[in-house]
Amino acid sequence: MGTFCSVIKFENLQEVKRLCHWGPIIALGVIAICSTMAMIDSVLWYWPLHTTGGSMNFIMLINWTVMILYNYFNAMFVGPGFVPLGWKPENSQDSMYLQYCKVCQAYKAPRSHHCRKCNRCVMKMDHHCPWINNCCGYQNHASFTLFLLLAPLGCIHAAFIFVMTMYTQLYNRLSFGWNTVKIDMSAARRDPLPIIPFGLAAFAATLFALGLALGTTIAVGMLFFIQMKIILRNKTSIESWIEEKAKDRIQYYQLDEVFVFPYDMGSRWKNFKQVFTWSGVPKGDGLDWPIREGCHQYSLTIEQLKQKADKRVRSVQYKVIQDYSGTCCPLNRGIKTFFTSPCTEEPRIRLQKGEFILATRGLRYWLYGDKILDDSIKEGVSRIRGWFPRNCVEKCPCDAETDQAPEGEKKNR
Repeated sequence: MGTFCSVIKFENLQEVKRLCHWGPIIALGVIAICSTMAMIDSVLWYWPLHTTGGSMNFIMLINWTVMILYNYFNAMFVGPGFVPLGWKPENSQDSMYLQYCKVCQAYKAPRSHHCRKCNRCVMKMDHHCPWINNCCGYQNHASFTLFLLLAPLGCIHAAFIFVMTMYTQLYNRLSFGWNTVKIDMSAARRDPLPIIPFGLAAFAATLFALGLALGTTIAVGMLFFIQMKIILRNKTSIESWIEEKAKDRIQYYQLDEVFVFPYDMGSRWKNFKQVFTWSGVPKGDGLDWPIREGCHQYSLTIEQLKQKADKRVRSVQYKVIQDYSGTCCPLNRGIKTFFTSPCTEEPRIRLQKGEFILATRGLRYWLYGDKILDDSIKEGVSRIRGWFPRNCVEKCPCDAETDQAPEGEKKNR
């Protein structure tokens, strides 16, 4: 019993550590500021104890806060679900259709991907979200999407309260100023002075909270729209990208084949029910998935293997001609390189003059690839990959003679 309790405490401590990250700190800070200011301003604008409308307004504010925090912490602490360590398909012959993860010492189940931040293979991985400091995937996709819906709705309500509070407070003060000489006949009918004075500091705080609420509504609302778009197609962000690359691969080699996404049930409602359930528990076990008619259970993983082989063929070798420290936005590599740094949490890799890089994809001023390690140190060392400035490297003569280019490079020329 004591051992069990110690394990539980350790796991809880590990989960609590997720809060010690800039993403949750900012997200919870915005929620706290908007919620607190909305409740304070609602007391000034629409006193909750005098009317039914005021009471409903205040209760709704509390309700928004509770539901937002519930789904936020659900998405963070429940997590996406991980492929069991050492997992392999029941039929050993099916392993030929799957990629093998050396870190997890397991095969990657269909729809799963290895997350470098979580250091585990995530079931039905959509993306790693810095705002919850966790991955969005199989188990928490619904909670994460509900958070993206509720946060803008709560912010819209809060923004309305902020605007009405500032308007009524300014109107009352101006009205009082214009009638300093005359007797204000409406003064007797106005409510007593509020418990919380609305001075310059309160006005500035309300204005700041309004800006946060409007910014959150736009930013998070757009993320909700993107998530719902892929959910109604029963995809993830990664799978949408794989589908695009499949079309690019077929078009590049002019192949006589068509890639059909296997998990689209053909109906938006059916796709919707794959993520959202009344019980809140997603369907299935996160390893086996229902597929549409005419598709293979491993149609997507087979396409991934084809793309991986194609990436090796189309990759280009570069030689490092300038040192690069691995900073996110290097000041010494030019203004364009500084302002076009990839907007992603993918790592940057440190470069030293004379090293070799195998680039697999790229932007106009940046490339992404793997550092080619010496044979003497290759064993036992995980591959080093990430983004680096294009002007730090030059194409090797052997690759300069060919017309191959990293994925995405030709489109950006």
